[in-house]
Amino acid sequence: MDDMKMARRLAELVAEKSGTAYFVGGYVRDRLMKRICKDIDIEVHGISVDALEEILDSLGNRMKIGESFGIYGIKGCSIDIALPRRECPCGKGHRDFYVIADPFIGTEKAASRRDFTVNALMENILTGEIIDHFDGVNDIENKIIRHVNDNTFPEDPLRVLRAAQFAARFEFEISDETIALCSGIDLSTLSKERIEMELMKALLKAEKPSLFFESLRKMNQLKTWFAEVLQLIGVPQNERYHMEGDVWNHTMMVLDEAAKYRECVTYPYGFMMTALVHDFGKIICTENKNGVYHAYDHEIKGLSMVSEFLHRITNEKKLIRYVLNMTELHMKPNILAGAGSSVKSTNKLFDRAVSPIDLIYFAQADDNGRKTLVERTSTKEFLIERLNIYNEMMARPYVTGKDLIDAGLVPDKNFRDILEYAHKLRISGVEKKSALKQTISYASKMR
Repeated sequence: MDDMKMARRLAELVAEKSGTAYFVGGYVRDRLMKRICKDIDIEVHGISVDALEEILDSLGNRMKIGESFGIYGIKGCSIDIALPRRECPCGKGHRDFYVIADPFIGTEKAASRRDFTVNALMENILTGEIIDHFDGVNDIENKIIRHVNDNTFPEDPLRVLRAAQFAARFEFEISDETIALCSGIDLSTLSKERIEMELMKALLKAEKPSLFFESLRKMNQLKTWFAEVLQLIGVPQNERYHMEGDVWNHTMMVLDEAAKYRECVTYPYGFMMTALVHDFGKIICTENKNGVYHAYDHEIKGLSMVSEFLHRITNEKKLIRYVLNMTELHMKPNILAGAGSSVKSTNKLFDRAVSPIDLIYFAQADDNGRKTLVERTSTKEFLIERLNIYNEMMARPYVTGKDLIDAGLVPDKNFRDILEYAHKLRISGVEKKSALKQTISYASKMR
């Protein structure tokens, strides 16, 4: 049984016991916005926990997802089934409470626990009736992100990030009152994992990821987790090449340009993160010389800042390696292409790159993410042609460690250097037979 048929059958069985099953949250929001939503969330009102569990058992293999929260699933289905919930205070402070299922709380109180009006919508599964206690339909029509409840909203500081990522994904405006409320919420207690989850959604799902950061800027909420991004504001650039203004403006433009290439690259998340951090070095390198701003070697000198930021946000080693590599090399493709550099030079660049094709696309995004007085010349065709040459060379037979051992070399402390020499010959296009002779000769000189 597919998910929608399962949802309807569940609703029918709930109705037989005088209850009502509703689609809730993002599923209803996305249906009204005519967006694809694979995650189906259902809330069941008006029947006991035991009655719901009996129904679920009749439909398949019931799974309990949350012991206290009353969230269930059915094995083989992508449906979350929940009972309405309420909070009970258990100590001092607004965060000291526990949550329990309450099937008879009513739709308005249940919806009041939601974060935003657009997420507080409910749809009767059997009749299609939309339950809208907080004017969420109107906010969808007017493209507004607005919180539901002044008192409950700050209970989870992550909602600040959620407001920003929804604004970016849907290209909605955040209401003034929600911005004001978000401005006073402390984000320091959040875990890096929760921060990264919202950041990832903004970077991978929004056509204009810049809106995520623009929203956080309006809320004065960049400092805690995105301090380096905040420092980009006001860093000047050479007006001849960057008429868009400061490094913040350039970075926001590059983010939106990079989003156009997400489907083309090997590691979209790393690619988008590179767009965010690639010019952090300009914060410390920018200087005025004779009235002209320069940021020499910013791609190298900024790596420590990039590393510090990445370790604050993520534990993913692959991501960190990728972004540091891409940041260090991001200036080179367009420089080499502009100079019509040799195949040997572009081979060396591609050989250093964790993903040469991603580096080429990033160079395009970086170049497109600015306004300039200088006439642009596309470098993509040149770079793709050179990448094809590099890939063809790398596909040829080459000298391996086994080849060297078979030729009589004994692995020792110099063996790594010898292999590196052989690799240099490989990316220079030297055919294997000649490269083997040259490598053996090189090895003999090291003894």
